[in-house]
Amino acid sequence: MNRYEVIKKIRTMASDDVIVSNIGDVSKELFAAGDRDENFYMLGSMGLASSLGLGISLASKRNVIVLDGDGSIAMNLGSLVTIASQAPPNFKLVILDNASYGSTGYQATAISKVARLDEIVKAAGHKKVYPVSTIDEFKETMKKVLSSPECSIVIAKVAREDEAFPIITMNAETIKDRFMKSISDSSERSK
Repeated sequence: MNRYEVIKKIRTMASDDVIVSNIGDVSKELFAAGDRDENFYMLGSMGLASSLGLGISLASKRNVIVLDGDGSIAMNLGSLVTIASQAPPNFKLVILDNASYGSTGYQATAISKVARLDEIVKAAGHKKVYPVSTIDEFKETMKKVLSSPECSIVIAKVAREDEAFPIITMNAETIKDRFMKSISDSSERSK
């Protein structure tokens, strides 16, 4: 399955949902798939997209979709336990598993060498874990996950790719400011 295809599918399905994307290629691909104020692009802090998304989901009623990589999850395995202990119903984590650190040259991740990612996620306490390997499976699973009031993790097995996407044309402060305004505006509308 092609990672950009998966990201484009998420972007079209997101409607009013918030999307937090991992550093590097994942953020560039989300930006290319359709920039909007509700997208938060991590420009640094590898391994922290899931933690940031958890915080946002605890403070919001909107679905928060986090796009993370298997390498970033490996760098912050503790986030899986914290997410499971909080289990916000609006938290939706999509782990894009290409068994490598794609943004730094496709070095193999440690997880890919020693364990199955879905088993690690389940062992961390997650009940709703959906491994998928085709775009049709992904689309159907995401429909179910986005309409379900349960904390969910989708593990999308994607190919290693080396397609170049343009850099994000905003600086970190601009991304943060417009994102914060978009989520605070929506909370005002929901009152």
